[in-house]
Amino acid sequence: MHFQLTEEHLAVQEAAREFAQTELLPGVIERDSEAKFPKEQVKKMGELGFMGMMVEPEYNGGGMDTISYVLAMEELSKIDASASVCMSVNNSLVCWGLEKYGSEAQKEKYLKKLATGEVLGAFCLSEPEAGSDATSQRTEAQLNGDHYILNGTKNWITNGSSASIYLVIAQTDASKGHKGISVFIVEKGWDGFIVGKKEDKLGIRGSDTHSLMFTDVKVPVENRIGEEGFGFTFAMETLNGGRIGIAAQALGIAAGAYEFALAYSKERKAFGKPISQHQAIQFKLADMATTIEAARLLVYKAAWLKDQGEDYSHASAMAKLYASQVAMDVTIEAVQVHGGYGYVKEYHVERLMRDAKITQIYEGTSEIQKIVISRGILR
Repeated sequence: MHFQLTEEHLAVQEAAREFAQTELLPGVIERDSEAKFPKEQVKKMGELGFMGMMVEPEYNGGGMDTISYVLAMEELSKIDASASVCMSVNNSLVCWGLEKYGSEAQKEKYLKKLATGEVLGAFCLSEPEAGSDATSQRTEAQLNGDHYILNGTKNWITNGSSASIYLVIAQTDASKGHKGISVFIVEKGWDGFIVGKKEDKLGIRGSDTHSLMFTDVKVPVENRIGEEGFGFTFAMETLNGGRIGIAAQALGIAAGAYEFALAYSKERKAFGKPISQHQAIQFKLADMATTIEAARLLVYKAAWLKDQGEDYSHASAMAKLYASQVAMDVTIEAVQVHGGYGYVKEYHVERLMRDAKITQIYEGTSEIQKIVISRGILR
């Protein structure tokens, strides 16, 4: 067992940390307050290679491993989870699925632009009545000659308005249940495709989350990924990797809150000495550091298994379940360490606390992760 990062890993980590401090930290509070999408920051993330880290170089990607990806996700998420979720969706849900299952023509046309961040991607699975129960797709795609007619509504879509390429899961044969679900590549601007209202959210407020409406949208047959009926498998396989990205985001949110709390505890004085010298605060910091390290090991293990070509579905579910709980626990304690200052925006930790909650919900709720884990245990 080896717990050391390689020189390449350390270089990625340092580059992400520097970018977070110099590019994401300035203005992050204002972007959160105004629910402003970090357009310029995301553009720079693409230029630095963060938007297609695991894509092979032949498709303009970085050709990096999953460990590198989670290291970058952790560092960016310490400062701005709204920016890091754009990176997570583009890498884990869109680029990965296209590269693994897309045709050569689809990779040439779409993946190359997605990998450089020239365009952003979105993953469209959730619906008003199909969240955790992903089999209950109401969006339909009916074959009509050389194209499909797509109708339906998707909601909670990250990168909803900022994306140009959308992977849409739709029912092509309702009589077959989940085996009748397919996946399509849809472009923004096609007739009948409307981006709905932006959600006013508790956390990750800079991320643009929208509903999408499709009314008689013509989708060429060549934009279907895989065969008809492959959509559910595509979604589940893609989400297995997506969970690693969100687990890394949760880890970063927790680690960021801890770092803010640790620094503050050394500066703030009470009863004549820094509060870090009071045992009550020391024990909080000890608990925070320990749970963060445990979450980090789970996240790294899931990423390592993926890089080894092993089954990582069980490990990724464990990593997301635990890291998201740690994100909630640590951010709440970070606010407590800050006292009254933790309750105001200037000190960052209240924002991180709000950001943490979504990691227990999207890309599979904590309850769904427990189902995945228990099935793995009982298999």
